Amino acid sequence: MATTAPAKFRIDVDIHNLLMGSSSDGPQPPEPKGLTLPEPVFPQYPKLLDDPGPAVPPQKRDWSRSQVLRSIRGWLLPYIRSRVMPGQLHPITSYLFLDYKCNLDCWYCWAFNNKVKGMTEDTARRAIDWLHDNGCRVLALMGGEPLLRPQFAHKVAYYAAKKGFWIYVGTNGRLLRPDVADRLGDAGVAVFNFALDAWDEKPSLPKALIPVRKHLEHLMRKQYVYGYMVFFNMNICRNNHEDIRQLTEYAHSNHLAVDYHINETPMLEQDEHFKHLNDNPTYIRPEDWRDVDALVDWIIEKNKAGYQMVNSVQRLQEMKAFVRMSSGVDLKKYGWHGDGTGNNGNIAEMLASTPGIVPDGNGGIHFTDWNCRGGENNVIIRTDGTVGPCFPMYGSNFDWGNIETPKFDQAQLKQMKTTCQRHCFSTLNHNLGYCYNDARVIKWVWTQMVTNRLKGGARSFED
Repeated sequence: MATTAPAKFRIDVDIHNLLMGSSSDGPQPPEPKGLTLPEPVFPQYPKLLDDPGPAVPPQKRDWSRSQVLRSIRGWLLPYIRSRVMPGQLHPITSYLFLDYKCNLDCWYCWAFNNKVKGMTEDTARRAIDWLHDNGCRVLALMGGEPLLRPQFAHKVAYYAAKKGFWIYVGTNGRLLRPDVADRLGDAGVAVFNFALDAWDEKPSLPKALIPVRKHLEHLMRKQYVYGYMVFFNMNICRNNHEDIRQLTEYAHSNHLAVDYHINETPMLEQDEHFKHLNDNPTYIRPEDWRDVDALVDWIIEKNKAGYQMVNSVQRLQEMKAFVRMSSGVDLKKYGWHGDGTGNNGNIAEMLASTPGIVPDGNGGIHFTDWNCRGGENNVIIRTDGTVGPCFPMYGSNFDWGNIETPKFDQAQLKQMKTTCQRHCFSTLNHNLGYCYNDARVIKWVWTQMVTNRLKGGARSFED
């Protein structure tokens, strides 16, 4: 069977033209003011620096009062504020892109460009102040690779923590040396999101455990000293199914949570910096669907068995539909008639029974409206200080403004979301949209406080 060339972008053409073909010059960065970040005090907690951590990890986490309050200040209070305060922009979560460069080249990844200059101290400080003034208290340090400049990342984390932010670092771990981890832990980082796709490095998938194992082992021990969490962020590709199983078991044996993603082509067309759109061994093809189904079913069983996962069972089930949705092929050729029937029972029945999936009337499928909160309760801040509603929109030249003058127009966002959320599989944004239901939030808080007694690790919002 011939391999179908992947589409240059997944979003609908009209919306793509709106987001990428703007007649304006695009968003303009804020004028610099020459601000700097304060020099971090290190170590703030000398006793913690000298504590090696437990040789054997405890079965359950015991969270201190200050760590519980940090989570409440980061998540719950801004959520309540967003429900009672007037206005449309109330960011709960924010992505601060310290660098758009990366030290690795994962073939599926478009989210880096080694020609882009990193964020300045002026922009970082003003971005954090702007988020703080708008009620946001969750700050994700992102890239590219956000630890390319570890001293800068330390300054950002230190300043944000002093202003009460719950800080999340997404990293491939290659630069997360023990001294860097200790500085960030001492500064007040709440979560390290360790991105891994393979057990050992392989062509097209350099984010592997073996090259970073010593860094990871130090990080895991010290999480019980500094009070942060560690979890794996893993991307299911066509060429890493056994790696995903092995990494899942490793995470479970070390009491770590896992966040699974399904590999996908870019939502927006990329420029020449993205060199791996064609002939890419990581992209899932129709002949891989059954193998992906088997892997996802295995993950679901592990979820039900108590493995810590950020993804809910329903969200995992939707992965199987998403690989068909994003494949760019005519699903009628594979037994899907677009109305829940077909001559391939496995595919047709799965698509018809997956929650949140509907026929598009043309033999394809798409997600239903899942209450995306981009530009309302989620924002990204690019390295130059311009802003956007969500991670996939980093490359758009639509003018949403900057940290001085944001221009989130709710009518434009609503129009965009009628189609872009049909193609989006963002775990964080789905969880954010899902929680904008007060009954669900009350139930979740009750479960964490009464049933779980504030012990344990990460689970999905639905669990």
